[in-house]
Amino acid sequence: MKRLSILLLILLGAGLVRAQSDITTFILVRHAEKMNDGTKDPELSEAGKKRAELLATLLKRTKIDAIYTTAFKRSRNTVVPLAVSKGLGVVAYDPADLTEIDRIFEKWRGGTVVLCGHSNTIPAVINYLTDDKDKVQTFADDEYSNLVFVVLSERHKTKVTWLTY
Repeated sequence: MKRLSILLLILLGAGLVRAQSDITTFILVRHAEKMNDGTKDPELSEAGKKRAELLATLLKRTKIDAIYTTAFKRSRNTVVPLAVSKGLGVVAYDPADLTEIDRIFEKWRGGTVVLCGHSNTIPAVINYLTDDKDKVQTFADDEYSNLVFVVLSERHKTKVTWLTY
């Protein structure tokens, strides 16, 4: 009986590990504050640089498997401090192609992915992941503090946690 109990505990433990490894987390963040220099691809402002450092500090103890960002400097520079602290590269994604989110999900299933975008693209990703096209509209132009955790047990089975930083 004792051997059976130990075996059962081992099997249950393996099942729990398996169940947890199927959980995929997307951490979605809009780029930090940008300079208003009139260009289409501005750098981060001083406030934006501080927010980028804060993001790295906030996620210091979080296991991150991959970091994706749009091709713009402001989004890339928002996640560079995090990437450096984690020893990860930053991968560009096309926010206009939401099926790319499926490819990222499949590639990093069971992991945690940070995805940085814009006031219109991050809400679109949230809506896509939750299969709810009206869940979130665009962020206000001066709204940079959202940090959204979308946890998926399966594709389109999600839990969303919304934080500000």
